Amino acid sequence: MKNTHKAYYNSPIGLVEVTSSDNAILSVDFVEKEEDASEKHPEVLVQCIKELDEYFKGQRKNFTVKLETQGTEFQKKVWNELTRIPFGDTVSYKYIAEAINNPKAVRAVGNANHNNFLGIIIPCHRVVGTNGKLTGYAGGIWRKEWLLQHEKNCGILNVEPTV
Repeated sequence: MKNTHKAYYNSPIGLVEVTSSDNAILSVDFVEKEEDASEKHPEVLVQCIKELDEYFKGQRKNFTVKLETQGTEFQKKVWNELTRIPFGDTVSYKYIAEAINNPKAVRAVGNANHNNFLGIIIPCHRVVGTNGKLTGYAGGIWRKEWLLQHEKNCGILNVEPTV
């Protein structure tokens, strides 16, 4: 069994728990309270917290931290496609299904989004209903709305990442 480590980030929309192995991020999730955090943080965990901080401060549009996705091949295909959605933009579940050459898999795309354990970094919040309405988000619709507005505001300011 591999070592896992946890750290927390207090974002403007709630507490974010980040879990990593020794060399890759395993999950990024909103939580209600902190559990026991790791005493020793591997470099990848420190980098992820730094990148999240830059994102929430409007200084980062793209994440570079190493990720380890755990899911089916279909889910990984969907998640990979999500990373192609430009910062500040939205696409529909149907668009993602078509982009992965499986146009009838709209519901399966929604399910893959629901099983994305790397929220914010793999931007499932950028996927909306075909009619443009905000639909499901594990962190809550109000957080999805906040994240989209945050990215739109940053896009207007044209803030470039400071690394």
